[in-house]
Amino acid sequence: MLEGLPPHAPTHVLRIETDEASARRLTDLLGEVFDPAETAVAAFEIEPEDPKEGNATAQPWLLEAYFSREPNEGAIRDLLRLIVGEKADTAVFDAVAAKDWVKASLDGLKPVRAGRFLVHGGHDREVVKTNDIALEIEAALAFGTGHHGTTLGCLMALKDVLKQRRPRHVLDVGTGTGILGIAAAKALKARVVAGDIDPIAVEVARRNARLNAAAGHLDLYVAPGVRHALAARPERFDLVFANILARPLRRLAPSIAAVLAPGGLLVLSGLLPSDVPGVLSAYAAQGLRLMQKSQRDGWATLRLRKGGAAARKITRTQAKARPWL
Repeated sequence: MLEGLPPHAPTHVLRIETDEASARRLTDLLGEVFDPAETAVAAFEIEPEDPKEGNATAQPWLLEAYFSREPNEGAIRDLLRLIVGEKADTAVFDAVAAKDWVKASLDGLKPVRAGRFLVHGGHDREVVKTNDIALEIEAALAFGTGHHGTTLGCLMALKDVLKQRRPRHVLDVGTGTGILGIAAAKALKARVVAGDIDPIAVEVARRNARLNAAAGHLDLYVAPGVRHALAARPERFDLVFANILARPLRRLAPSIAAVLAPGGLLVLSGLLPSDVPGVLSAYAAQGLRLMQKSQRDGWATLRLRKGGAAARKITRTQAKARPWL
């Protein structure tokens, strides 16, 4: 499955059935053309009703694109024709009923553990152990539940960071439900700054902070990237999270690097493996070096350090084993 993160309030959806190669190309094309904050694209194989049917021929794929506002159907069909030709006429556009997408996606999900961090819903409070750092997420119309590979990757990165140091100043860019900022605040017992471009997400994060007894340790703001006094302050951060998507992460590289203290750590996620080289290049230009890369559920998480030592030379065999370098 190829997936993007859903926009906060999708109003329309496009669906088209095609072959795998075309679905992958359309995913890349639509992902580049539209703002990832307002559009999400997903493509997945259609499972046959009869398992025996899947053995004979390649199964078709379904591409879905969600939009936060009504799209220009004619213009989008023209884009589809570049890859699927006349099949673009079979694309279906539908309005989407208002729905709490994240809450719906949590139905039936079990608690998720990342070291001492345990992400759970209100119905699973009894599974929390004495030594756990419990994160109860009342998700609603904001991304970040701990069940997605990107959020879990960031929590695992935080777990690893805490084994080595105790950051004093933490920033969470694109906080969503606030889960990463709350996790850092509870683990460090320190104030954490967290912001999001979406005021709904910030209100969700505020509620979650209260729910987790972390409201007094989370300073929230509504603004794109780090364009707020809480983030762009003279006292820079020694740990920054940015769990967004590849294109905005590349665009934000100079401003995020500017608020990161020398020697500070940056955790990036929301990346497909194919996104990693371009994102690393953008941040290397700002003086950051890769310290660690992990991958979960098809999503990559990067840990970088500002002012780290230059990358050492490696052999061709090592390079093949580490394709993200």
